[in-house]
Amino acid sequence: MTKIKADPDGPEAQAEACCGERTYHELLVNLNPIAQPLASRRLTRKLYKCIKKAVKQKQIRRGVKEVQKFINKGEKGIMVLAGDTLPIEVYCHLPVMCEDRNLPYVYIPSKTDLGAAAGSKRPTCVIMVKPHEEYQEAYDECLEEVHALPPPM
Repeated sequence: MTKIKADPDGPEAQAEACCGERTYHELLVNLNPIAQPLASRRLTRKLYKCIKKAVKQKQIRRGVKEVQKFINKGEKGIMVLAGDTLPIEVYCHLPVMCEDRNLPYVYIPSKTDLGAAAGSKRPTCVIMVKPHEEYQEAYDECLEEVHALPPPM
């Protein structure tokens, strides 16, 4: 038996190429009910850029355990949570911790994209971006927009 090679110009190859990345509105379908405040499409892109800059400077905390540990130690930064994480119980305590310590937090639609922005193939449900002088302007812009979002119910 021989394998039949797929036609690189066939309709299946074209469908894969166009649907490789889902749009912002397609990602909103999978959101948790607790995903408030949710970042707009524009803010989501800015946060991804800020995360990429922070990774180069090693100024991020990734994952629930690491982020929780450094919140308890008193570290400051923007908390970025993925809105499509299930079960919710994995990270539902983090927004409460942020509110107690006056830390800004925001939800974005996709944990896969959040992991990719952090330079990982693995999806990530929470990242803390710490301030640093190398990307201070981008950080301040994101911080200002996160503070402008309406508070959760």
